[in-house]
Amino acid sequence: MGRHVPAVTRALDVLELFLTADGTLTATGDGALSARDVVHRLRLPRTTVHELLTTLAARSYLSTVPERPGRYRLGVRTHQLGSRYAEQLDLAAEGRRVAREVAAICDETVHVALLEDTDVVYVAKADSTHAVRMVSAAGRRLPAHCTAVGKMLLASLPPADLESRIDGRELAAMTPHSITGHDALRAALAVIRERGVAVEHRESNPDVSCVAAPVRDGGGRVVAALSVSVPVIRWNEDRERELAELAAEGAAELSVRLGHRGAR
Repeated sequence: MGRHVPAVTRALDVLELFLTADGTLTATGDGALSARDVVHRLRLPRTTVHELLTTLAARSYLSTVPERPGRYRLGVRTHQLGSRYAEQLDLAAEGRRVAREVAAICDETVHVALLEDTDVVYVAKADSTHAVRMVSAAGRRLPAHCTAVGKMLLASLPPADLESRIDGRELAAMTPHSITGHDALRAALAVIRERGVAVEHRESNPDVSCVAAPVRDGGGRVVAALSVSVPVIRWNEDRERELAELAAEGAAELSVRLGHRGAR
């Protein structure tokens, strides 16, 4: 195990004080804390506390209280982190339920995945009952450009965000069918945006093809993708159309469960 970093531990101790920042900590009970409050509770040197508070405020984990100089409250970044945690927690649970429902219809392997930088992370999975099926696991990470879910998620990014993620990065191949050129990837993503679904033919696994559709949250933002993966021995154009429609329906259902009203 790696060692704990004292400075990071102290910063987290400061943030965790705000979990109980009410009348038990301060006379005002407004959830705001001063440097003096932090010094008293954590028994740290005053200089250290001021440095920690200044750093956390600069990164928007804390914010100053305009009408009360010298006091701090939780900043917008903590809200964003909390929202993302809740979003992923709900997404994983609901994703498993919807994946099982979709898999019960098509008897193929169904995944739900998130985008992290230029990779996808699978957070939910339902297996096919066929003897020949895709072997995978929740928690697996793959290059986004090699997968249907990943290409769907990349295609959903704002142009500037997409370019910041892929510009100058090598697009490593997982199979001879993987996209390795940046222009080819951009062209593929443009087709995906137009179609609304993504298709992968043996790009991450030489024996598997996939289709994927976007999953949206309550604000309409694409937060995940749902895919159906099929061994090539059961893949053809008719099956692709059928499963693309089913993936879109499953993604829409998952979107509704995450609060998106316009998904269906």
